[in-house]
Amino acid sequence: MESVRAVPESVGRVAFGPAKSLWLWGLIVATVVIGPSRETFVIAAALGLTFLTVCLGHSVGLHRGVIHRSYRMPRALRNALLYLFVQTGLGGPLSWILLHHVRDHWQNERDTPPYFAYRHSIAKDFWWNLHCAFHPRDVSLYGVHRSLFRDPWLRFLERTWFLHVIAFAVAVALVFDPHVAATVVLARAAITILGHWFVGFVSHKHGEIRWDLAGSTEVGRNTLALGWLSFGEGFHNNHHAHPRSARMGFRWYELDLGFAAVRALETLGAIRGVRAYGRTAPTRRANASLSTGP
Repeated sequence: MESVRAVPESVGRVAFGPAKSLWLWGLIVATVVIGPSRETFVIAAALGLTFLTVCLGHSVGLHRGVIHRSYRMPRALRNALLYLFVQTGLGGPLSWILLHHVRDHWQNERDTPPYFAYRHSIAKDFWWNLHCAFHPRDVSLYGVHRSLFRDPWLRFLERTWFLHVIAFAVAVALVFDPHVAATVVLARAAITILGHWFVGFVSHKHGEIRWDLAGSTEVGRNTLALGWLSFGEGFHNNHHAHPRSARMGFRWYELDLGFAAVRALETLGAIRGVRAYGRTAPTRRANASLSTGP
């Protein structure tokens, strides 16, 4: 099944991704069939793993570190953070890097294909983003560093990411029991996938626009509650305007736990050269300016 309206043929195609869909619903069904543990310590462990995988692995490691290069880190740390990303269950790192660059490219154009613009319903976005895959016609257009596609660790994780999640679930089930595995691995991964999609949708549709981006179709929105819950990722208007900034929450009330983790790593000497709004320049897009609207 293919959605011909999502993107023009000159850009690529959006087609149903059976493996992607099966992965999400497999996690959900397996969680329900096995039955998650409701023990307090198990839920606490799942929350702790969410911080490690989503905050450190996805937000700090993949998004701010590898994709936007808002700081420098040694290869060993980068590889460890990317492994934590894999344990989110979101997918392979190379696929996410490519899709992020493609989205950035088209959302900063005036004539943005529907798939990358948020003018559609939440139901259509649920289908497009959680059950379909985008196949670009020409990868070279989007500025992805070619060295990433040659990186052995990234290529290995891209091919095997789901096996690591499954292996972790089996190990937890053997050491503890299947109900614990259903909570700390299966349910956590399913909630992460759904939560990541929901934050992405809402933070493009609802919230404050503090920064105008002339000529860009999508400018993102700052959504306070989701910003807190998503380790700073929900302050999306800030991020659209300052993509090279490791800091996404700019004001005192914009709690950005991802940037707190970046600062902790910097203090420990694990990373260096941190670019952050209000501390280093430039992090702002050339077309970004403070909004004068209501």
